[in-house]
Amino acid sequence: MDDHSGYDEQREAAVYVISVAAELAGMHPQTLRMYERKGLVSPRRTRGNTRRYSRLDIERLRQIQDLTQRHGMNLAGVAMVMQLEADLGAARGRIAALEEELAAVQRDAAAALDAVHKTYRRDLVPYDPPAKLVRAPRRRAR
Repeated sequence: MDDHSGYDEQREAAVYVISVAAELAGMHPQTLRMYERKGLVSPRRTRGNTRRYSRLDIERLRQIQDLTQRHGMNLAGVAMVMQLEADLGAARGRIAALEEELAAVQRDAAAALDAVHKTYRRDLVPYDPPAKLVRAPRRRAR
């Protein structure tokens, strides 16, 4: 289990009503509604259909605000940046999984190679051919 799982659960817990979320993010509740319509944020809903925002949602709202106000991006650009970040996160996760899989395959291959080496007969002596014989030139008969 991950050491941060409790922290992640707290960040993902949808506990803030829209007015509190708006205040925490430093924006008007109507802005949150607009971001939801644009698909930039997806708060959870209660049985009574009331929006509930999580700590992660608040962080995302602050990121949207940073991208639009400080960097001058429009909402389409923000959506693209966020999608690229999500894709990058997924790719990093896939890379990590593949690296783990590769390490397991390498361990298995090393174990199989070691098993093969253990089957070698030890009573065989390596053959080292003798060096080429050099004969002295024959003397001519006189």
